[in-house]
Amino acid sequence: MSSVRPLLLRLHFYAGVLIGPFLMIAALSGAAYAISPQIEKIVYAGLLTPADPDAPAVPLAQQVAAAEQVTTVSGLAAVRPAPDGGTTRVIFDDGTFAESYRHAVFVDPGTGAVLGQATVYGTTGAMPLRSWIDELHRSLHLGDVGRYYSELAASWLWVVTLGGLAMWVMRSRSTRAALVIDRGATGRARSRTWHGVLGIWAAVGFLGISATGLTWSQLAGENVTELRSQLDWSTPTVSTTVARAAAVTGGEHSGHGGGVVTTPSTVDLSTIDQVLAAARSADVDSDQVEISPPSGEGRTWVVTEIHREYPTSVDVAAVDPTSFEVTDVVRFGDYPFMAKMARWGVDLHMGTMFGLVNQLALVALALVLAGMIVLGYRMWWQRGGRRSVLGTPPPRGSWLRLPAWLIAVGVPAVFALAWFMPLFGIPLLAFLVVDVVAGTLRARRPA
Repeated sequence: MSSVRPLLLRLHFYAGVLIGPFLMIAALSGAAYAISPQIEKIVYAGLLTPADPDAPAVPLAQQVAAAEQVTTVSGLAAVRPAPDGGTTRVIFDDGTFAESYRHAVFVDPGTGAVLGQATVYGTTGAMPLRSWIDELHRSLHLGDVGRYYSELAASWLWVVTLGGLAMWVMRSRSTRAALVIDRGATGRARSRTWHGVLGIWAAVGFLGISATGLTWSQLAGENVTELRSQLDWSTPTVSTTVARAAAVTGGEHSGHGGGVVTTPSTVDLSTIDQVLAAARSADVDSDQVEISPPSGEGRTWVVTEIHREYPTSVDVAAVDPTSFEVTDVVRFGDYPFMAKMARWGVDLHMGTMFGLVNQLALVALALVLAGMIVLGYRMWWQRGGRRSVLGTPPPRGSWLRLPAWLIAVGVPAVFALAWFMPLFGIPLLAFLVVDVVAGTLRARRPA
């Protein structure tokens, strides 16, 4: 393994120096998003909290009617009955909103009074402040172009994590040395011990964040979706026709996406309480559900569990609008194993799976990553960063000393990864160009 370490060191060096700023932005904005639900509850308390949380709810149809009287956006898209201690959301979408954004009217379930209106985002129903933080984390508010930054960070986080982990383990003289800070170290050695020990404890979390982040990305995300489809790992869908023809209702990424479905004028919204009761009888009984009206003639109502905490509640039921019979049900327990893993991974990444514990863990991971980046730059500076743009990189030509079998296996693997994750491959090519240019310039300097 001694022949591999110089190559890992050189790759880790270039990735740390050049990708570090993108990882720092992703880490800090991710930490802000992780704690945003608590901030949201304070900022929007007037919309999210009923006057009397213990009061019995008036009929849901009455709440929908009240919302329709005041909404500033036409086209009823869905209804979210009030969860415990919360308010009902009657959601509208006229097709003019950006992807995943919709308009919500908030209704006090105990009185039927309208409390206000706001634009909300995704399955989590994020309010404007949390949506703003989410867009910052995902795209820097630059739209699709900005999403390349977060994909770049996710594409390289696993590389620097595994490379750094391998180097630290090879360098450490014992298990204790790998896992415990050396309090006696000074200078660059002190920076290195903190950087290495923090990294080894946080490695699993970094890998999970990287993997789940890639599923949302633009380029690699498409390849992940195609791979899951080919391997039959996709989320099952529920039939939304009375004749039981197949139709898609959404998947584990519905927190960041979704189409526009509005209510046809022929739908009788006064029957929504019966629809909900039918779904409840089919054990679609989470305290958080979204009720979507039929999207056209011959279509069913769809009642979807949206509770994201463990144990996972994402069952879906289709309800006949005439007979109120449940015509189809998709249970989370029937998902393929990898579809379940994808669901859990997304919920962990968003901080919803284990509530506050999950959120605090994400904040800790983000702050550790930010701290490691600072320590990495400090080591770079201590190694000679003050004297040149890239400091003093590890020696060149390390790949020539690799075993032939490793080159034969590694080169095709790198090309495959570069194809699957373009924002891993393109920067890697850039690193090689920078390395060659830097080496050429050094060779031409007079002795």
